[in-house]
Amino acid sequence: MKPHVLAAFVLAALTQGTPAHAGVTTADIENDARSTGDVLTWGLGTEGQRYSPLAKINAKNIKRLVPAWSFSYGGEKQRGQEAQPLIVGGKMFITASYSRLFALDAKTGRKLWSYEHRLPEGIMPCCDVINRGAAVYDNLVIYATLDAQLVALDQNTGKVVWKEKIDDYQAGYSSSAAPIIAKGLVLTGVSGGEFGIIGRVEARDAKTGKMVWVRPTIEGHMGYKFDESGNKVDNGISGTTNASWQGDLWKTGGAATWLGGTFDAKTGLAYFGTGNPAPWNSHLRPGDNLYSCSTVAIDVATGQIKWHFQGTPNDGWDYDGTNEFVTFDAGGKRLGAKADRNGFFYVLDANTGKFERGFPFVKKLDWAKGLDENGRPIYDPAKRPGDPTASEDGKKGSSVHVSPSFLGGKNQMPMAYSPDTGLFYVPSNEWSMDIWNEPISYKKGAAYLGAGFTIKTADPKDIGGDYIGALRAIDPKTGKIVWEVTNNAPLWGGVLTTKGGLVFWGTPEGLLKAADAKTGKELWSFQVGTGIVAPPITWEQDGEQYVAVTAGWGGAVPLWGGDVAKKVNYLNQGGSMWVFKLMKN
Repeated sequence: MKPHVLAAFVLAALTQGTPAHAGVTTADIENDARSTGDVLTWGLGTEGQRYSPLAKINAKNIKRLVPAWSFSYGGEKQRGQEAQPLIVGGKMFITASYSRLFALDAKTGRKLWSYEHRLPEGIMPCCDVINRGAAVYDNLVIYATLDAQLVALDQNTGKVVWKEKIDDYQAGYSSSAAPIIAKGLVLTGVSGGEFGIIGRVEARDAKTGKMVWVRPTIEGHMGYKFDESGNKVDNGISGTTNASWQGDLWKTGGAATWLGGTFDAKTGLAYFGTGNPAPWNSHLRPGDNLYSCSTVAIDVATGQIKWHFQGTPNDGWDYDGTNEFVTFDAGGKRLGAKADRNGFFYVLDANTGKFERGFPFVKKLDWAKGLDENGRPIYDPAKRPGDPTASEDGKKGSSVHVSPSFLGGKNQMPMAYSPDTGLFYVPSNEWSMDIWNEPISYKKGAAYLGAGFTIKTADPKDIGGDYIGALRAIDPKTGKIVWEVTNNAPLWGGVLTTKGGLVFWGTPEGLLKAADAKTGKELWSFQVGTGIVAPPITWEQDGEQYVAVTAGWGGAVPLWGGDVAKKVNYLNQGGSMWVFKLMKN
């Protein structure tokens, strides 16, 4: 047998009959939102719009949508499944709980290979053992792990090509976000805001894993570039030391970038949300505590923060700011939108960060009285948890009842935007909480909250019904809720919208649903047997359009949800991938 024939034979054996792929390029990634045969990015495009130009499945024929195949992740490692799959050359790459990754034949569901990262004892993930997905570049599939490592695998074989440590898991660092690829760099954030870590964004060469730059997201910390030999070169301090932090609290200030980011090739900027300042007890850290609870826009070429917008200065409620920043065109401008955990929907200039407009997207919001002309919240002092040192025993500050709860008007579940309707489709929740402050001091690897809380359901009188979750179609020009579909349990999975005039989303009760994108009329649903807390995708293969979603109840709600967790404790865990296509006439 001739050498080139033998090589082809070996490759075919390794891929077990799946189509060969030449390797994912920067051009492929930047065109992902417009292509239909692959899904190469978290967000169906680096801008994060989660819109597909496919229309073969539409309002007229969606009743013929049926399962094509299902794949179980197996074993006892169920828990929450929050990942978005990727499709590359006929292969599906999907991460699962406990830092696993599966490669499947996208048409049949046949397992090609799997990789299970060996996790050490003592990992400290905040909000379940989830993973939100992978990135692809060249012939690699790259994902982050719960012990704060970044792993690159060969797409054909699953063998490790490179592996890099992000940080020390024993200090509270972890990572679960899907990386993004921008200009050949793999961009990642860090998790661990409840453990006093320092948030940051890192950029590595996607082919080799070598660090290119790192940008901290707490004022006072030094950023670095790295030369060819891997040596650090100062890249400037983030902000000014003690400008918005007093004392030494900036050294353990939080602002984790735990949801990952988006990238817009038109602006050259990557947009990362940052989490809560640490500790939660805001009386210990007077000031705005930059860059916590913010959107930071980072120049991918240099690692410099070009602008920031802070949603909740001096956060006292764990409102974070990690929600995705989705860029879009409107009125001749490049804008970006964010449905923040604090309950406000913001529209900003994507190039400059200038505040364009903002409005609540939840019906009950009382921690602030509104936004000023610059988008800064107008606080209600009576809704801030009290200072423990002002109490009689010094052990517990006065408790307040506030809406939304710290699990947010929207949490990790990504929204979608349709250029056809001009609407954002936002998975939102109506709930409240009792929250109070407690004394706290930093200890490496220990929880660093300084607060207690109980999550509660919203008063039906305040929101016009007895529900928690609501998928809402929101007009970014006016703030109007054009339509909504309410849900008994909290919504915790993302959204997909298509040229076919459809919106897809899942519920914790186990239903994958589809509605008319203009009216919200429910057109189709299917019960997958366990809660859906992940975003759906769609792609075209061999002339057919497919829809896929991973299923498995879990995430933060069962762990942190208080009274709400008790309300939905009947829901079953699971771990599987479901794929659908149209039944032939």
